[in-house]
Amino acid sequence: MATIYQVSEMAGVSLSTVSRVLNDNDYVSKKTKKKVLEAMKELGYQPSSIARSLASSRTNSVGILVSELDGPFFGQMMSAIEEQLRIAGKHVIITPGHSDEKKEKNGFEFLTSRNCDAIIAHVEAVSNEYLIELSKGKTPIYLMSRYVKEIEQNCISLDNVMGGYLATKAMINKGHKRIAYIAGPQFKEDASDRLKGHKKALAEYNLTFDESLYYVGDFKETGGSDGLRHFIQHKAQITALVCANDEMASGAMKYAREHGFNLPKDLAIIGFDNVIFTNYLYPTLTTIDNPVPEMGRAAANLVLKDIYKKSGITVNQVFEPKLILRDSTPDIS
Repeated sequence: MATIYQVSEMAGVSLSTVSRVLNDNDYVSKKTKKKVLEAMKELGYQPSSIARSLASSRTNSVGILVSELDGPFFGQMMSAIEEQLRIAGKHVIITPGHSDEKKEKNGFEFLTSRNCDAIIAHVEAVSNEYLIELSKGKTPIYLMSRYVKEIEQNCISLDNVMGGYLATKAMINKGHKRIAYIAGPQFKEDASDRLKGHKKALAEYNLTFDESLYYVGDFKETGGSDGLRHFIQHKAQITALVCANDEMASGAMKYAREHGFNLPKDLAIIGFDNVIFTNYLYPTLTTIDNPVPEMGRAAANLVLKDIYKKSGITVNQVFEPKLILRDSTPDIS
């Protein structure tokens, strides 16, 4: 069986040049690439992933560390990253961190031990200081949906403050003043930023933030149902409900219907993320678009550009949310 050394000798080029051809590096001239490919063909050389790794000191694998493996949000994220990397001939290794500091750190250690060329991480429990220190190690780290100033060149983020602001402003513009808010866990940066945006919109329209109209949920359907139950039990007089993500909004909608609410007449509801099911709820859910697939592809492209030296790639690293108006938020009568 032919070896990479024989290919190098026949083509009259160095091993590193054969390596660059094997890994589809853009910095090889067409003439040189043709010589190497002809030598491979004549020798019957079939490069394996192991050979590519040995030739380039790369494993052609990228680690993905996410909070959860289930749910539409993370499904879209992982799918977009994997698809973009697969097109470029790279593979992914995925592990969850479950929004737990110890598990997230274990996830980083696991992916590093697998010799991933880079790690794309959606993490919520580890500190910025930990991530800054980790970024100094041998494995490059790229962050999804998180901004850390000291390593901003490796971050793909969304303006969550603006998203929270747009959601509450939409309710105010529909005529609502008694607006309840179901937040996500406040140790999560995206959740705390969305709450900041909610408060910003209230202040802009001279509406007071009322602690009795505030509930911290879990970013799952249960958070939405528990939150609405809390407001009902405390006899909160509300006409609108802003939820910090779509899963909690769907949980609130289900609980509302089960308890005699006529939606959206009795209660206007808005979510956040614009995951795939929002257009199939009844009523269809007004939400804030969080372009997760686009952000996932951006993270993958950043790795391809930085780590694999793919040319001609331009990456947008900061994304803006936008309001998606549907039937769940009619004008107040």
